[in-house]
Amino acid sequence: MSEDVFKKIISHCKEYGFVFQSSEIYDGLSAVYDYGQMGVELKNNLKRYWWDSMVLLHENVVGIDSAIFMHPTIWKASGHVDAFNDPLIDNKDSKKRYRADVLIEDHLAKIDDKINKEVEKAAKRFGESFDETMFRQTNPRILENQAKRDEIHSRFAKALNDNNLDELRQIIIDCEIVCPVSGTRNWTEVRQFNLMFATEMGSTADGAMKVYLRPETAQGIFVNFLNVQKTGRMKIPFGIAQIGKAFRNEIVARQFIFRMREFEQMEMQFFVRPGEELDWFAKWKETRMKWHKALGYGDNKYRFHDHDKLAHYANAATDIEFEMPFGFKEVEGIHSRTDFDLASHEKFSGKKLQYFDPELNKSYTPYVIETSIGVDRMFLSTMAASYAEEELEGGESRVVLKLPAALAPIKLAVLPLVKKDGLPEKAREIIDSLKFDFKCQYDEKDSIGKRYRRQDAIGTPYCVTVDHQSLEDNTVTIRYRDTMQQERVTIDKLSDIISDKVSMKNLLKTIG
Repeated sequence: MSEDVFKKIISHCKEYGFVFQSSEIYDGLSAVYDYGQMGVELKNNLKRYWWDSMVLLHENVVGIDSAIFMHPTIWKASGHVDAFNDPLIDNKDSKKRYRADVLIEDHLAKIDDKINKEVEKAAKRFGESFDETMFRQTNPRILENQAKRDEIHSRFAKALNDNNLDELRQIIIDCEIVCPVSGTRNWTEVRQFNLMFATEMGSTADGAMKVYLRPETAQGIFVNFLNVQKTGRMKIPFGIAQIGKAFRNEIVARQFIFRMREFEQMEMQFFVRPGEELDWFAKWKETRMKWHKALGYGDNKYRFHDHDKLAHYANAATDIEFEMPFGFKEVEGIHSRTDFDLASHEKFSGKKLQYFDPELNKSYTPYVIETSIGVDRMFLSTMAASYAEEELEGGESRVVLKLPAALAPIKLAVLPLVKKDGLPEKAREIIDSLKFDFKCQYDEKDSIGKRYRRQDAIGTPYCVTVDHQSLEDNTVTIRYRDTMQQERVTIDKLSDIISDKVSMKNLLKTIG
């Protein structure tokens, strides 16, 4: 999918009430977005799919909702005050600022593309007799590019792990990476920039306390570990799930809602016995990938990407990446966080945060497996996977969002054929009987064809047309979004037909 399609998705989001630029009438606020009337429904459905998959399908996972403001020492304990930085570099000619690690990752991706194009060309040339593994191991051009990539990658991984900013800059110079805007290689030094938003709490007369808008939701779970464990009489292993807003002062915010300054996270911290964490890490990797693939966007759209640089708290980390219009990008992180968080909060707070294990008859600090997914990134991957432009018979075309029915903002549109003869009343009657089960929309404006197109564009899986025959025999025409096929059904069958397909329960059954 190209940048061109990505631009179309962005304008589609605005035109049909999914996503608006924040403060747009004041010329907007960079990298902050509002969800419109369709967007909020889709977003809520995504959150519900995640929440129910965690707390309904797992007896030992419960939820909380912690505050955005937290005691400032929490961020000292978590390492965010000292280590929550991005390495930034400026181009002196364009005056544009970039993340040094992203520039290098993009350069590596270009080499990967070059290699893959060679393979694709050869596959076409040799047809069925093509042996890809052998070709990759023997073709001189591929071997040369692979060697170049491996050398850059090992330097890059070492520089990240050593926090060596000079070496990051040197890689950019050696690889002759240019600024995408100016096309020059006139770079500044690389420096670190802390991403937390700070504010003050309390009146200045009393001496205000510096507090931060939380950069992640996980710490609210860790500081409530004992509260939940004791009041819920939870036994290890168990998890705590949370959905909430987080804030990062991203200097290089870009790609629409992919990287924002105010965003929403769905996180689950799973507490386990020390020594069992890597088994649980593997289990949660599998569970989470299954959740993504159940949506039917295409298994080839997902991959795991193991981290080159482990965070200071982790002993294993991987991302689930989705193929966005601008390449494979992270939508979810799965981390084995060891006992870093609880041990650190114990040290900084002076309160004991251990679990007494009755089976082992001893106390210990649990280890943690984290699954963390960005709601906004999940929203973007859903839009990208669902957006389609189709050529129809007779030279017509349509734009359709092939959203999974359980996630669609509107499940059913009811359309009277004409605005008279009792048809609008009959349509309203149908909506009144179905509105308790799923979100319906009434639409009487324009020709029936135009109304179908509008519903296609917002991803409505079912349209029901009420005509004069409906008044005689209580039947309507139901139209299916993806195939555009229509069939005549009795009104009392509608609930069963639609409920089955739009049911979150049926979607959850495919993973549970």
